[in-house]
Amino acid sequence: MKIISYNVNGIRAAINKGFIDWLKAADPDVICLQEIKALKEQLDLTLFEDAGYKYNYWFSAQKKGYSGVAILSKTEPNHVQYGTGIESMDFEGRNLRADFDGVSVMSMYLPSGTNDLRLQHKFDYMAMIHDYLNGLRAEIPNLIVCGDYNICHEEMDIHNPKMKGVSGFLPIEREWLGKFINSGFIDSFRYLNPNSQEYSWWSYRANARANNKGWRLDYAMASQPLQENLKRAVILSEVVHSDHCPILLELK
Repeated sequence: MKIISYNVNGIRAAINKGFIDWLKAADPDVICLQEIKALKEQLDLTLFEDAGYKYNYWFSAQKKGYSGVAILSKTEPNHVQYGTGIESMDFEGRNLRADFDGVSVMSMYLPSGTNDLRLQHKFDYMAMIHDYLNGLRAEIPNLIVCGDYNICHEEMDIHNPKMKGVSGFLPIEREWLGKFINSGFIDSFRYLNPNSQEYSWWSYRANARANNKGWRLDYAMASQPLQENLKRAVILSEVVHSDHCPILLELK
């Protein structure tokens, strides 16, 4: 099973930059999207269906042109769960889960902390989603939580480790992500690529991508029972529809 996660920073903009042709070539079994910035009604779904993704699910924010997640699949899931049932998390369309035989896949878009108000919202979300996922794993032990976590975990995950005062690399955020992993999740990329210093997001400013001044914000976290199934994890940094790039996880 080949799973891709991709913060597209606007699915309509990504489509205009060749997303559909890339999707056909990449050919994942499941792709999790974040920051779709669109309602389902604003999209031509035949584009995805013709690319082989007859089963596509969209969970948009209440605010138009903002946030939102999606899952596209070649095979029909046994169940699709929209949101978490927690209103303060769900109104921005940040969690969508598809359950398949043997594994469940979630597309998650964790908030960024762009100002003090949003940073507190991010902290609240972090606490609630961890509790929610701990409960979910008791019900669904084989779980993959893909998405934009908006946090770099270790110093090797950011081009400038001195940026400890910036949201995304705050000590409290990094500590939370460490506890998240230690509670029973595997950072699949780091597990399979322990020494690789690669990034999945670059600022649009100061030619950051060309100079590879990036951050690794995107993860495919796998629950511990899936450890022996983790075959390959890759950051697809050459893909350029967004300020993020896709990440890929292959299960055996």
